[in-house]
Amino acid sequence: MGRYEIAFSGKLVAGAQLELVQANMAKLFQADATRVAMLFSGRRVILKNNLDEATAEKYRVTLERAGALVEVLSMEPVIEEVELAPPPEPEPEVQSAPAAAETQAGVRNRLKVVPRDEYMAAFVGVDAPDFGIAPVGADLQDSKPQAPAPRFDLSSLSLAPVGSDMGQAKSSAVEPPPDTSHLRLEERK
Repeated sequence: MGRYEIAFSGKLVAGAQLELVQANMAKLFQADATRVAMLFSGRRVILKNNLDEATAEKYRVTLERAGALVEVLSMEPVIEEVELAPPPEPEPEVQSAPAAAETQAGVRNRLKVVPRDEYMAAFVGVDAPDFGIAPVGADLQDSKPQAPAPRFDLSSLSLAPVGSDMGQAKSSAVEPPPDTSHLRLEERK
């Protein structure tokens, strides 16, 4: 059982007058002039959604009588069937003698992937390192190279003699607190 939506993009039934159709739409939807103007802006607007087929057809007929040309669209997603490609045929490799020796040395630490089913056939051409399992207690992180100490040129700096004034802010004289003798607390009843 499908669900449908009604979409309107401002198109009119052949021979319909715009002002009359706008008045009909305002009456049908009990909408003011600004909402009706939004319907006729040219943008696609969904008027109703999640309708069964019979109700969607009733809306379409009613709106066409009012002069509005609407679309009834299915809300069901389109599911596309995809056929999987067969696994690629392995190509015979032709190599020179030195290249073959390099390849044999490099293949030693490479993982050979054999597909277990048609879905894994996509990974036949994957060239991945063969990571084994480290013994218990082994350090798995590579050691960091020692960073060289930064070089700073401090030759233009000098130290002031002990006890010298280096321009610290002078403390201001302590001012007396404000006079509060004229203030008193009274209890309200």
